[in-house]
Amino acid sequence: MSSRTIALDDRLYEYLVKHSLRDDPVLRKLRNETAKLPMGGMQISPEQGQLMGLLAELVGARKAIEIGTFTGYSALVVARALPKDGRLVCCDVNEKWTDIAKRYWREAGVADRITLRLGPALDTLDGLIAAGESGSFDFAFIDADKLNYANYFERCLTLLRQGGLIAIDNVLWGGQVAEPSDRTAETKALRALNAALHKDQRVTVCMLPIGDGLTLARKR
Repeated sequence: MSSRTIALDDRLYEYLVKHSLRDDPVLRKLRNETAKLPMGGMQISPEQGQLMGLLAELVGARKAIEIGTFTGYSALVVARALPKDGRLVCCDVNEKWTDIAKRYWREAGVADRITLRLGPALDTLDGLIAAGESGSFDFAFIDADKLNYANYFERCLTLLRQGGLIAIDNVLWGGQVAEPSDRTAETKALRALNAALHKDQRVTVCMLPIGDGLTLARKR
């Protein structure tokens, strides 16, 4: 099967960013600070962030949840897409990284829309379900430990309303999902999730070759 996706060299990528990205000083500062961290490569690309903000707008999101916050870039773009009384629940385990996030959320004026929950994400998700919040969220973003992706997806599906959208990052895993010799646990977990979502009739799915691969799953 021939490729139908255009290859992006540096020149074409610069054109894409120039003619698509609506950037601002807060986002640039956060990207630059994060890039200097040892794990800076975990940050999503600016065009992916802009896409996520658009998706949140398209589904009319008022309540959103994020699993894996890092330094807060994805949370910032999603929170900006929410109404002033919107709510974004962020799940992470790293206080040092999320302290950076909180600083930029305040600078961007969206800190009052974001609730940070430090601790295992499954505990937070199960707590939301136990509190009666199933079916009340509009948007979810999964970008954390890969071994729990399937568990995160199931909890998010429970928490989302019909028509709500889940975005799942790293589904192409640097191309390793298509490399049969890679038998590492994380790669196997992502392959299993991708295969399961392809057949899951509870959702409408689309896998996009943006960033490290992004799957969108709309709850039917």
